[in-house]
Amino acid sequence: MDYFSYRDDTLFAENVDVEQIASAVGTPVYVYSKATFKDHLQKIQQAYIELDTTICFSVKACGNTNILKFMAESGSGFDIVSGGELYRVLQAGGDPARTVFAGVGKTDTEIIEALNAGIAYFNIESEAELQNLINLTAKQGKHAKAALRVNPDVEVETHKFLKTGKKETKFGVDIERAQKVFAEYGSNPAVNLCALHVHLGTGGKTIDPYIQAVAKLLPLVDKLRSAGHTIDTLDLGGGYGADYESDTVPSAAEYAEGIVPLLRQRDLKLILEPGKSISANAGVMLTRVLYIKQTGSKKFVIVDAAMNDLIRPSLYDAFHFIWPTSVEEKFVPPQRTQDLAPEGTEVVDIVGPICEGTDFFAKDRAIPPVERGDLLSIFTAGAYGFTMSSNYNARGRPAEVLVDGDSFSVIRKRETYEDLIALEK
Repeated sequence: MDYFSYRDDTLFAENVDVEQIASAVGTPVYVYSKATFKDHLQKIQQAYIELDTTICFSVKACGNTNILKFMAESGSGFDIVSGGELYRVLQAGGDPARTVFAGVGKTDTEIIEALNAGIAYFNIESEAELQNLINLTAKQGKHAKAALRVNPDVEVETHKFLKTGKKETKFGVDIERAQKVFAEYGSNPAVNLCALHVHLGTGGKTIDPYIQAVAKLLPLVDKLRSAGHTIDTLDLGGGYGADYESDTVPSAAEYAEGIVPLLRQRDLKLILEPGKSISANAGVMLTRVLYIKQTGSKKFVIVDAAMNDLIRPSLYDAFHFIWPTSVEEKFVPPQRTQDLAPEGTEVVDIVGPICEGTDFFAKDRAIPPVERGDLLSIFTAGAYGFTMSSNYNARGRPAEVLVDGDSFSVIRKRETYEDLIALEK
């Protein structure tokens, strides 16, 4: 699953004691494992090797340029949703010809930047966006490829804010309208509409929704081809599960076992846009205990990290396993689950210092007894952790550290007070 493990009752990232990192860099701090990133990418690459597949890592999940650089060197393309993410990819040495651009609200400036960079595909979300892309492409004297995002109306069991494949969402066009879009725009000389794109959302724990989506799209491919349109690529998006709890989602091989047989002999290139399935378990956030507070029957563990550093629990009520980095042998966790509560643990709320009732990481959670100064690890924080962080309450965003075997390096410095006002001068 990842390269974070307890050795002699102490948490290590690969071969580095995480206390060494926290002592050197301070807390809160994001710590990433290079080996985990590469292992997860390679497993996906191997799972789909039978097909002509491009893996486009989702930059929005974890966008540090140092990480994007070694991902590109390991054969990854990229999924972007903004001009800023395109800039990150280019600065990291990523190949624009292996980059796809999604999002319902691309600006003219962003589209022109992507055209000039020579990206592989624009994932189109509406007729209005497609018409604008055609106009800009012709005006710039460019040529572009596009994939129409089709909404297959498939349900994924996840938080309601993370569902993107149902009809009532803002994403894509109904599968019934797709043929009309191709009929109107499929022969345009400026934009080659030659692919279909689908993205079901995030957090799914079974392969069934993906099987349903492919089963709905393949008849559409046949109909479009029969009407004279060239459909050479299918982009199945992202949203593939990550183990926020141990062994709770399908592996890359299990996803492929369901998807690959459906695409054999279909003469379709495949694009995948994994994000958290690669990066989530490749990162943890370390935080120090500041205070222990008892209020009636409720016990609070107040830490130096806050919702501005990791907003997923506050925003999505998301579960992250949290455990001290140094424990007695009896408390070494055999797995990471919501109900892990060995004898001797205490039930607490783990909260941050921000002046919001939503500033929490866990409620009514069993953990071993801790005291001021103890170091906690918030696991599975490598996806949508730092990328969703903010400066709320004028808090500087945390440092990011990359572990590679026996060594670690700071790949993003902790923000200072001066950084907070630098753009206001």
